[in-house]
Amino acid sequence: MTRVAVVTIAHGRHEHWALQRAALERSRRRPDERILVVMDDPVLAREARAAGGTRVVETDLDAGSLPLARARNLGAREALARGADVLVLLDVDCLPAPGLVDAYADAASAAATREHLLSGPVTYLDPAPAGGYDLDGLASLDRPHPARPAPPPGDVVIGGSHDLFWSLSFALTADLWRRIGGFHEAYVGYGGEDTDFAWTARSLDVPMAWVGSARAFHQHHPIEDPPRRHLDAILRNGALFHDRWGSWPMRGWLDAFVDEGLVERTASGGYRRSGA
Repeated sequence: MTRVAVVTIAHGRHEHWALQRAALERSRRRPDERILVVMDDPVLAREARAAGGTRVVETDLDAGSLPLARARNLGAREALARGADVLVLLDVDCLPAPGLVDAYADAASAAATREHLLSGPVTYLDPAPAGGYDLDGLASLDRPHPARPAPPPGDVVIGGSHDLFWSLSFALTADLWRRIGGFHEAYVGYGGEDTDFAWTARSLDVPMAWVGSARAFHQHHPIEDPPRRHLDAILRNGALFHDRWGSWPMRGWLDAFVDEGLVERTASGGYRRSGA
């Protein structure tokens, strides 16, 4: 029987992790392995071990920044070592619908989509009401993000732009993970590593598939737009992406930084901190 592992990485967001764990307990098909990679958060690691049912992997920061790419690779490596045939990578803020694990497992096993990079629709939730989100009522809040394909439950749409891939919720077979090679660990901190992963898949002729029944609900948390506290990481990772692929990612954020005077364009068409 196909073994499915759900891999989550986290730093902070303890309540979000606890509610995701509760949502996974309601899955029509529970994962065979749950892997939590904790980035420099010993309290969360203790809480997760005490709750049981989760394999906890710990890792440190990288020069003060969250090692998102390395953490995902560590989680996948642990899942593969424990015999996983299908990897589901789920952001700590995401609550899986009851059918998410099952839908990803089915798509990863189907002849038409098992060689595809699988993504499901994600709904961004409003702030939680008093008492928190009601897991039984999530389906009534289903309004997938309009920038990504969102087929209805039961449908799968094959193809589409790899630029629309995001790492909030995706799945693939163990063999395909090995073929892609995981995330490029030179990306450190926020931004770029997921687009690089998708472009690597595209360079290997791995198409996208959008799985309508693999729905997730992103728990609300405050955000910056543009994410100014991640400016240096975005510049560094954007330059790395340009070196690898000849194009700058995250252009919307970078151009917003230019408009705010935080970043300037270079003569070669790149970006750097203003006055640097």
